[in-house]
Amino acid sequence: MSSINTPSSSRRAIPHVPVLSLAAFTGGRRAALPSLLDGADVRLVTSGRIAIGLALRALGVGKGDVVLVPAYHSPSMVPPAHWCGAEVAFYRVRPDTAPDLADIGDKVAGGRVKAIIATHFFGIPHDLAPLRALCDRHGIGLVEDCAHAFFGARDGVPVGSTGDYAIGSSMKFFPIYEGGCLVSRRHTLDAALHGAGAGFEVKAALNALEAAFVYGRLPVLRVLLALPLRLKSALWNALKSRGSGTSGGGTAPPAPALAPSSSDSSFDFDARWADKRSSWFSRTVLRGVSPARIVARRRRNYLDLQRALDGVPGCSPLFPRLPDGACPWMFPLVVDRPEAVAAALLRAGVPITRFGATLWPGVDAGVCANSADLGRRLIALPCHQALEDDERTWLHAQVRQALETCAAVPA
Repeated sequence: MSSINTPSSSRRAIPHVPVLSLAAFTGGRRAALPSLLDGADVRLVTSGRIAIGLALRALGVGKGDVVLVPAYHSPSMVPPAHWCGAEVAFYRVRPDTAPDLADIGDKVAGGRVKAIIATHFFGIPHDLAPLRALCDRHGIGLVEDCAHAFFGARDGVPVGSTGDYAIGSSMKFFPIYEGGCLVSRRHTLDAALHGAGAGFEVKAALNALEAAFVYGRLPVLRVLLALPLRLKSALWNALKSRGSGTSGGGTAPPAPALAPSSSDSSFDFDARWADKRSSWFSRTVLRGVSPARIVARRRRNYLDLQRALDGVPGCSPLFPRLPDGACPWMFPLVVDRPEAVAAALLRAGVPITRFGATLWPGVDAGVCANSADLGRRLIALPCHQALEDDERTWLHAQVRQALETCAAVPA
């Protein structure tokens, strides 16, 4: 059982992402929903953005080509296209985040679009059959972005099976520090991957374990690993000092990165990780934890949070109902007074995500009004499988209080 204390302004009171516990390995293998990995050729890489780059490269994307990306996006989706030498254009999304096919049709008319990325936002699968048909008519590759949808199906069609290639972000759904995947049910993958070295392997394992320890999980192991974790911190600090220090009046070369920046909330694309496989620790956890537990608990937590917020003023869920085929990444809430509510939640230590609040430069309401509105008003709340009962009760109370307090203050 975790204990929830009043956090400092920079500390989250409950885990923002899944953290490791013994319970993660209970619950069985057979999930109620298909997995992105089912029936596919798979490459386990270090992040979803690396997988996007590899998917675009497999489609032959290069200089002079255009890649269409949803105007509602993470900025990390753009650099992989630039890595391939392509330009990026943005297509409109509908209020429920589904792709605007009419706008896409207008944009492919020029003949330079080589690939389209379509995203299942927040784990709610879209019907991509019409987009698939459009891509086939024009000879365009389709990359199915399942970074928010590791499990799921729409009308019996599993996530990841419509695109030429699909990408996933396993660290959003599994208790690991790094991890993504490139998969295809339509093509054989020829991407050759290599290990990233002992430093990366150790960092990936210890960081995942340390995240669990921070929130009171695996207490016995925490005691056993106290000395290795102290040594790890000393080593990382020494490497950082080396990277920022000077010698002989010059600047010292930067210390080599032991892990991709994608694991630390950066939007960057580091091409040095394009041929690196996910760590042994992450791959082992991916095989060992229970998919059934992930799906069942995420759905339960989402629905419980939706019931807890029913009737609370100043907000509405982005999706009125959770589809039977969805395994949510987070709970997306559209808020009338987002800045005030976000500030109140952060003060309380509630972990939130403002997905789309930062868009690629030049993408604004003129490009897509729905994207700008979602980026401004949407606050995503955790519903992952590692939340314990007391943590969920606390989360519900804090969100209700923040919404009710902000609604009561005159605008």
